[in-house]
Amino acid sequence: MEDGFIEDFVSGVRIKETPEEVDAVQPFSKILFYDYGYPKENIRTRPQWRIKSQPSDQTKKYPLDIAIFQGDVSDENLHIVVECKQKTVRDGRTQLENYLTLSNATLGVWFNGLDAPIYIQKIIKNDGVYFKEIPNIPRYGEHIDEIGNFRRKDLKPAHNLKTIFRIIRNHLAGNAVGTTRDEELAKQIINIVFTKIYDERFTKKEDIVQFRAEINETPENVKKRIERLFISVKSKYQEVIDFSDNIDLDDESLYFVVGQLQNYSLVDAERDAIADAFETFIGYALKGSQGQFFTPRNVVKLMVDILDQDINETIIDPACGSGGFIVESLRHIWRKLDERAINYGWTDLSLAEEKMAKAMQQIYGIEKDFFLAKVAKAYMTILGDGKGGIFCEDSLEEPRNWKSGTQQRVNLGGFDCLLANPPFGKDIKVVGVSKLQQYDLSYKFTKKEKLWEKTNTLNKDMPPQIVFIERCIQLLRDGGRLGIILPETFFHAPRSQFVLEFIKKHNIYCIVDLPHNTFRPHNNAKCIAIFLQKNTPQKDEILMCVAEEMGHDHQGSPIYRWNQQESKNTDEIWDDIENIKDEIKNKTNDRYTFFVKKEVVEEVNIYVPRYFWKNKTTIIQNHVKQEGCTLLSINNLINEGVIGFFDGHGSPRSENKGKGEIPYIRVKDIVNWEIYKDPTSKIPKKSFDELWSEKKTLQTEDVVYVRRGSYRIGSVAMVSPFDLGALLTREILVLRIIDRNNKYGITPYYLLYALSHWITQEQSKNKVLIETTLPNIADRWKELEIPIFEDKDKMAEISNHIKEVIDSKWNAINKIQEINKSFGAVTT
Repeated sequence: MEDGFIEDFVSGVRIKETPEEVDAVQPFSKILFYDYGYPKENIRTRPQWRIKSQPSDQTKKYPLDIAIFQGDVSDENLHIVVECKQKTVRDGRTQLENYLTLSNATLGVWFNGLDAPIYIQKIIKNDGVYFKEIPNIPRYGEHIDEIGNFRRKDLKPAHNLKTIFRIIRNHLAGNAVGTTRDEELAKQIINIVFTKIYDERFTKKEDIVQFRAEINETPENVKKRIERLFISVKSKYQEVIDFSDNIDLDDESLYFVVGQLQNYSLVDAERDAIADAFETFIGYALKGSQGQFFTPRNVVKLMVDILDQDINETIIDPACGSGGFIVESLRHIWRKLDERAINYGWTDLSLAEEKMAKAMQQIYGIEKDFFLAKVAKAYMTILGDGKGGIFCEDSLEEPRNWKSGTQQRVNLGGFDCLLANPPFGKDIKVVGVSKLQQYDLSYKFTKKEKLWEKTNTLNKDMPPQIVFIERCIQLLRDGGRLGIILPETFFHAPRSQFVLEFIKKHNIYCIVDLPHNTFRPHNNAKCIAIFLQKNTPQKDEILMCVAEEMGHDHQGSPIYRWNQQESKNTDEIWDDIENIKDEIKNKTNDRYTFFVKKEVVEEVNIYVPRYFWKNKTTIIQNHVKQEGCTLLSINNLINEGVIGFFDGHGSPRSENKGKGEIPYIRVKDIVNWEIYKDPTSKIPKKSFDELWSEKKTLQTEDVVYVRRGSYRIGSVAMVSPFDLGALLTREILVLRIIDRNNKYGITPYYLLYALSHWITQEQSKNKVLIETTLPNIADRWKELEIPIFEDKDKMAEISNHIKEVIDSKWNAINKIQEINKSFGAVTT
């Protein structure tokens, strides 16, 4: 579908991509279909259903954003109208009441996708029409009087739980009385969520749930029932929830929250309800300072599946947060118990006892943050009475300094399995001599020949993720299995080689290349999940997995797969994690998973899966055959003397930028095959002389190539006669054709073309790796293979066309300079 248009979810027709459609109409259409169960044939979005603008109107001027019908689509059967145009609550309610007055509909919804929705019931009496705000609308097939009267079996998993929590948060922040700070709101919503989970867990399938807000109930009555329910929660789980804890939201706010959540089952939700609530309510600032970035649920499930904890194995997460890994690990064991129960004919009671025993005896977690530890403990308690395995401690502290209860249950070398996403961040440091001395990785390392050796010098501080690796291995028994998420830089960067050498002492059996969007928007870290077996020799092959996307973009919004043939997004979420799970389960090792020989990995000492990913290579090779050309590596051209190269000059001191007349060229200045000379970055002659060297003198027709930067790696330009006096940052590489009469027919202009070609650009995606926070192709640009046509006339034709383009650009620059000379200097 062309830019500016989207496909309507209900009708499938092409509509304009307006904010109203993207933020409100389309999302609420999906909520009606997925969460409320209304069939698409009972929903009308396009063409829009129209109603009268006044009683005498015969043309039906008012178009409804969404119309829901009972039975056939007709005026008589119009049941619910949804208004999405008005952006404010006041305007939305006024418009909604007008629509209800002028139609047969009895229910109305105002929804803008950001603020809390309004649900209104129309009541007709002898003396006029009245409107009443209600907690929600009925699901498909329900009568309005049944709102809130849900049996446990009727609750369904939410389609988008995070959206619901965001709406709740926005409503409470603007309307709650007495409790408005995000930290306090978070504690309140967590208590409410646990109350709901408790209600779901301890209500029989056929019974009406206590966590509800009925259509004719007052907010005061709802609060009293929820408070009574919360007392039961506190009474049963005294070790987890303090009796001093209360649900302090005002009546109206609690009524609203219950109304939003009552339709759904949180126990059966795909996303971790607690983590979602915490993320939504705490916000980026608090999480960022403590490194509390939650692992997306699909990544957690993949790691649990790969680790594949056995029924009788123990597991620990030494940085468990709100309990994502340990909760999913418990569910993993429970699924295996379900299979065993069928095979052995266990009764439901026997199965329940086995599940409870596993939760109490085999699942462990440690969390430094008191609030998060409490959340994890409460969640595990409600799910399976696993509260005894959660401890509030600093995992990196000396075990002798842990509380006695922790020392009795958690022993180094005592666990079969471990899963972790340790905290990491530039502002987080581990300090203290006694703490750091526990770890070999806390000492400085020196390189002798090709090996890194530990010195006797202890670092003053360490990033937590590095020492966490060692603590995780310490916690495992020999032969135990570890799955841990770490920054990508550890798996290839020269400065992190001592960490990689430490990891390589154990059998690395699987590595998962996670997408850069995995932890965005909360954290920009590009990470990898690695699985290893303690003190076990390296096996011959390593299973490698590559996920290009995992469900959301850099802003946290859903991302959809692209239909190449129709040039439009599909309705399928782009989540390669699920494909990896399928390939591992079915042992197909087709597209996203593959095995690599250990010798191949060790030779290049790069442990990043996409570097070895053959999927893109296969696509490129097939295209090359169709085009009648071959691929030739830049390294070969260098060895044959066809191409020479050198790095850029370097970076001047920041205080000198903008203080002179000599252009300083940065990564962002390489664009459209040109070198842009930013007047605000020009430097003095003295700064130029400090960095310039004769062996790095630029020549006309040199090709510059960006090899390090946030987003422009692979961008190229040709050095013009007007660029010869410029200074280049070291992130820019200079390539030069040395042999102008080479047998391939490669000219500077063809090289510019070949480096820009999608064949070369696509290869770089596998070669560009993250070093600290910046993408970097390092010396791997030499491995790129450029297309070479067998037909030399074709090579010459391409070169001539490129030369014509470049010449026209240079002629334009020359004319601008003539204008400068004739009419005065101008800035372009």
